[in-house]
Amino acid sequence: MSSNKFFLKKDFYISKLFPKIKFNKNIKINEIKPLNKANKNDLTFFDSKKYKNLANQTRALFCITTKNLINELPKKTEKIIVNNVLTELARVTKLIYPFSDIDYPDLSLKDILKYKYKFVKYGNNVLVGKNVKIGKNSIIGSNTIIEHDVEIGKGCIIGSGVIIKNTQIKDDVVIQDNTKIGQKGFGFIPNNKKNFKFPHIGKVIINNNVEIATGCTIDRGSIDDTEIGENTYLDNQVHIAHNVKIGSNCMIAGQVGFAGSSIIGNKVSIGGQAGVSGHLRIGNNVKIGGGSGVVNNVEDNQVVMGYPAVSLKNFLQNKKK
Repeated sequence: MSSNKFFLKKDFYISKLFPKIKFNKNIKINEIKPLNKANKNDLTFFDSKKYKNLANQTRALFCITTKNLINELPKKTEKIIVNNVLTELARVTKLIYPFSDIDYPDLSLKDILKYKYKFVKYGNNVLVGKNVKIGKNSIIGSNTIIEHDVEIGKGCIIGSGVIIKNTQIKDDVVIQDNTKIGQKGFGFIPNNKKNFKFPHIGKVIINNNVEIATGCTIDRGSIDDTEIGENTYLDNQVHIAHNVKIGSNCMIAGQVGFAGSSIIGNKVSIGGQAGVSGHLRIGNNVKIGGGSGVVNNVEDNQVVMGYPAVSLKNFLQNKKK
């Protein structure tokens, strides 16, 4: 049974998804998940050797991959060999979750007054979709929209003009005015006739005691989830792309941007207007100077600055030249 409550799912047997391939078992696919989260009867994907450690340990029964990567996968995993992993993944995801490539309006929205939440305070014109959960002692500002199946924990403060969809929020979270959370990320498969939109079936997870300032945008995950660790603070106009994971006790200044699928460690501080490229790993206790452009992985306990970002010592030496 599908665990994804945010998107309508259609049932498919593996042979129907890949009719040209002969499988040892014709099994109904439960979910599409990343390598490290996939279980039996799930479909996963493997497109780069940088993820070979995850590939070796995957529990998925089926994996979309290329010919040169099949030896990195467990023997029990059936390999679906394709020319382009992301193109096939997008095609299959669109079949299973047909409404995940566009953010359709939530037509279940009703005035919050109709739901009679106990111990929740709210302003004017708050709209809430079906199956939304809001914990006690939370406050919702005026003109905010909370779409279907969103979960908000206890003691949360949600500002005015906020839009939240495809998201799970834990306790004591503060989200200031005009922030947008859970929308589709930026993902396309180039095509000669028309770019194919990559479906996004993930969600956003915001952990305890996070504070998100005004005008931030946080995209939901594509296949994985986007996540913010507890006690992390985001300043105004921070953008977090799909699948990004930010650790606990981080301080992110205004107008910082994170490209997709980067992983940020704990106790990381980032100065204003810095940018972090996609698919990077930033270690614990890292400091990134304002206006920097991070294009490579950063090890624990480093201080980096500049474009491309280098150690502070090298940055200062280069500046003297």
